[in-house]
Amino acid sequence: MLGIGLDNQDGHKRITRAEEFSIVGGSQETHEKMTETVVKTFEDMKRAGKQLNNIEQKHLAELIEKNRPKD
Repeated sequence: MLGIGLDNQDGHKRITRAEEFSIVGGSQETHEKMTETVVKTFEDMKRAGKQLNNIEQKHLAELIEKNRPKD
């Protein structure tokens, strides 16, 4: 899975990598929110016995939305 933040205006290059995902770019706040969302999503997938290669796209989208920090 790849997450790309497009709101970086401070010149920093942010990259977070894990076995199954990479988060690239974004402001510090955006990068942290994306990373938190993806980590929680993968935790939920693991509890459900799912991986990227065997989860339905709709279910993955629901998990991402559920784990997205609310502003």
